[in-house]
This record gives sequence, structure tokens and C-alpha cells, in this order.
Amino acid sequence: MQSNAIEAKAGHLIGYGSASYRHYVLLLLMLVYTLNFIDRTLIAVVAQPIIESFRLTDAQWGLLYGPPFAIFYAVMGLPIALWADRSNRVHIISLCIVLWSIMTALCGVAVGFFTLLMFRIGVAVGEAGCTPPANSLIGDYFIARKRATALGVYSMGVTLGSVLANVFGGPIAEMQGADVGNWLSGLGFHWLFGGLDWANVEGWRIAFVVVGLPGVLVAMLVWITIKEPPRGYSDPPSQSADRAPDWSETFAELKRKPSFWWMTIAASLVAFVGYGLISFQAPFLQREHGLSVRDAALQFGAPLSLLAAAGTFLGGYITERATERFPTAMAWVPAIGIALAVPAYAAAFFSEDLDTVFVLWGIGAVFHYSYLGAQYNIGQGVVSNRSRATAIAVLLILVSLIGNGIGPYFVGFMSDLFMQQQLLALDPSTWLSPEACKTASVARSGGEEVLCRTANSTGLKYSMAATASIFLIASACFIICARTLKQDFVAQLGSARA
Repeated sequence: MQSNAIEAKAGHLIGYGSASYRHYVLLLLMLVYTLNFIDRTLIAVVAQPIIESFRLTDAQWGLLYGPPFAIFYAVMGLPIALWADRSNRVHIISLCIVLWSIMTALCGVAVGFFTLLMFRIGVAVGEAGCTPPANSLIGDYFIARKRATALGVYSMGVTLGSVLANVFGGPIAEMQGADVGNWLSGLGFHWLFGGLDWANVEGWRIAFVVVGLPGVLVAMLVWITIKEPPRGYSDPPSQSADRAPDWSETFAELKRKPSFWWMTIAASLVAFVGYGLISFQAPFLQREHGLSVRDAALQFGAPLSLLAAAGTFLGGYITERATERFPTAMAWVPAIGIALAVPAYAAAFFSEDLDTVFVLWGIGAVFHYSYLGAQYNIGQGVVSNRSRATAIAVLLILVSLIGNGIGPYFVGFMSDLFMQQQLLALDPSTWLSPEACKTASVARSGGEEVLCRTANSTGLKYSMAATASIFLIASACFIICARTLKQDFVAQLGSARA
């Protein structure tokens, strides 16, 4: 008993559990976050087939991808986070994994725009319970000076999830339903799907089911193997964790931390650009460069996501190394990174050679995602240990509403606007519009089809380049955040080994 008490008092020096167990927990939480983003971003990988199946304009697709998901993610994020600040965080994460996994699988049976929208909302509700409690757990498992790297590793789940969504989603989406039916019959499962006409089952539907269901197994692994640590275990003894704060106390604490709000604005703007670009990445490659769903996923989606994951890790690693000499490095590293991403992205969108497009897009992705660990490190670092989950939830509410809620729709809206301008520029007398170009019931000549395709591709290219420029505003916000970060941070930044 005495040794346990001594160990608890030394928690701020070593962290919770053995080093190997801490790393296991971190990797499992990264797997959960990876799964979170596989299920969240799969819809972007199979975007063009869905657009064609439901005959959507870019603005309609942006609406489907963004606002409803973001609103429910935000609305549910805060109550779940408040629950996590008072209850068993491991159990909350496990239950939420089950919910979003089942809802992802159900997206595969959507019969139209509305039903797909409803299942996407279900995914949002489940995924709202992932990151706030996971960040809180990491804060209790790792000491203050190790959290930048730990959160950088955890944040790699964003980009690794995108890799796996592309690796699995792209090829599966191109599968023929009849082939899948024959394969299942060969395994002896024909009785389970006896009434299903596989010839009419589209590949993107199969992708949702195959990718979604394995999450239930991950939820069981989390429930069984991760221990719930004492609150504030890895913080200095002076930081009391004897009770859960009222939500008003957390907001009062955040109100006194200007660095939190400037970081939140910056992170929201980065998410605005990021969600906007990723929601149209596959359609851009298919329209502008003629790639198939599979090729866009495997040749661009997966490797670019790996480069983004490398950027996330490098951002956390560089921040940890630099903080000893430059205490506000966790704000300056993302500020520099996202500013450098702008010219790389813009050049990629307007390049015609595919190899050049990949290299420039990859450079942009590395710089872009260097920010990701910083938002969590600052978000939980400026509040007391008992308020971490709630603080991260506040951050994610704004990131979700501004980033995922507006970003995809903005890119789609601007794409349709630029498309209309291109239609008139190419043929001032044309009667065509974005809606007329994409409506199956409207008769169009061969020349008009070519005009539609050209304007559709060019409009999206201009829209994505314009959206990427918003990174410059986000960079300025990170720089302003750095001005008060040192005084707002709970643990001492710089050379101190807190």
C-alpha cells in the first residue's frame, strides 16, 4: 500500500504504468483514432460513385459530407466529454466505437440522399465520444514533457485512417456485386444473403459494410485491456485532481486563456481547409486527371495520407525538441508549417504531370499536418487535469462546426460558382448550369457534354486552390497564440523538466 502511494506521488516523473504498457495503450488509442477516421473519411474515397448514383451537384455533395455530420458531432461532443470527466473513459470510448462502426456499415444500405444522411449523423454521434476521453487518458498516462510526442503519435490516426480508407475503400468500391456474391457463396454463406440481388449491389456499398463492422472487435479490445488511470496521475502533486469541476468552472478557466482561443480559431481554419480538400480530393483526381476510383485511392489517397502521418509525427517530434530552447514552439511549428503548405498545394492543383502533382501534394501534406498534435497539446495543456476532456470537446466543437461543417460545402459551393463562370467563359451563349450538366433527365449534345466536363473540372481546381489560401490566416492565428502561450500553460514550458 505504501509503495503504491509513493508511486502515485512520483507519477509526474514517470507516468502511469510501465513504459511498455503506456506505449501499448498509446498505440491502441491511435488504432481507435485510426478507425475513427477510416469510418469518417471512407465516404470521401467513394465520393464520385455516390455523386453519380444519387445525381448530386458539388454543393449538394458538400452539404451531405459536412454540415449534418459536424452539427451532431459538435452537439454530442460536449455532453460526452462532461460525462468522460466524471466517469470511466475507457468504457465510454468502447461504447462509442460500437455505435459509429455499426452506423458506418449501415451507410452501405442507404437508399438515397436522406437515408445516407441519417446514417452519417449516427457515425457523428459515435465518433464524438472518441477524442475528448482519449486525450484525457493520454494526459494521465504520460508526464507533461512527453505529451507532445504522445499526442503526435495519437494524432497520426487521422492520416493513417485516411491511408487505410483509401487502401481498402478504393479497391472494394470497384468490385462488382456479382463477384462478391459468388465469393460469399463459395465460402458457404449464400444462405445468409439468399434474397439479395448481388448484380445490382454497387461497390461503394460493399466498402462501407466491410470497413465498418471490424470496429466492434476493436471496441472489445479497448474495454478488456486498457486500465482507467487515476485522474491527474501524471501531473505534479500541486495540481489537485480530487473532484470533477462544474462545466462553468471549466469555461471560466478557458475564458482566462487567450492562447486556447487563438489556437482554436487557427485549428478550425486549418480543418476548414483540410476537410474541404479531402472531401473533393478523389473527385478532383478523377475529373482533372482521369483516374479511376481505385487508382485515385491507391496512387494518391493512401500515399498522401502516409506523408500526412509523417508530417503529424514530425510536427510533434520537432515541437518536443524545440520547446526546451523555444518555449512557444508548439505554436510556431504549426504556424510555419501550414504557411508553407499553401504554395505547394496551389502548384499541385494546377500541374498537369501526375508525378509532379504527387510530389507537390505530398510536400503540402507534410507541412499541412504538422499542426495536428499542437492543437491537442495546447488544448489540454492550458487547463487543469480535471478539465482536459471538456476543453478538448470545446475545441472539437468549433473545429467540427467550422471545419467539417462549412469547409466541404464551401469548396462545393465555390466549385459550382467557378464552374458556372467557366461555362460562360467557354461559351457565352450557353444555357448550361452546374445543375443542368449533372441532371440525367436533361438532354445534352456531345459538344455540351465536353463543355460540362471541362467546366466541372476547372471549377473544382480553382475552388480548391482558393480554399488552401485560408491557411495563411490560420498561420497568423497560431503566431498570435504564441504570444500568451507560456503564461497560459499549466505545466512549465522550456527547460524545466515538469
